[in-house]
Amino acid sequence: MKIVQCDFVTGAGDPAGFPPPALPEVAFMGRSNVGKSSLLNALLGRRQLARTGSTPGRTRQVNFYRVNGACLFVDLPGYGFARVSRSMRAGWRNLVEAYFRRRPPNLAILLVDARHPLTDMDRDLIEWLQDRQMPFLVAATKCDKLSRNELQRSLKNHLSEIHRPELLIPCSALTRAGIPKLWAAIDGTLHETTPTH
Repeated sequence: MKIVQCDFVTGAGDPAGFPPPALPEVAFMGRSNVGKSSLLNALLGRRQLARTGSTPGRTRQVNFYRVNGACLFVDLPGYGFARVSRSMRAGWRNLVEAYFRRRPPNLAILLVDARHPLTDMDRDLIEWLQDRQMPFLVAATKCDKLSRNELQRSLKNHLSEIHRPELLIPCSALTRAGIPKLWAAIDGTLHETTPTH
């Protein structure tokens, strides 16, 4: 997809701040240090639309971006390694669950680090998405940091848990590896949900 226009719509710290549902939505989620903001910027062809930083867990709200007037990208708060209080982590989880409960996205993209095995939270999210029959993909980020052999071993380990090769896409915000494949999956989902006249 050629990105003609991309705008930040709003950031919501509670469900009351969610914008009215009007367009198909693609939700992005993952651990706090998995490179979610970098991947969003790579997908959107922007350097700093989604804020990146050296401190994990910058995203502490649900951020909505309007893409080409055709869909919303939804950046969900990261989980896991952010150095915040337990009560704040619980609040983030409640916010994410409220988002999925109120407006299930057309596609969920779970980001995992290609260099590491799935965490218990990653597994819980995959099971949660499967139980709700929600369309999802797993984007294995930072694949540029692995040799070809290391990447193949990592993907084999991930597939031993995910079981469906078509759901796993290795990618890199730095080299843009996997970005066209992610866009193809997003486009396919949008075309499935766009009414024909």
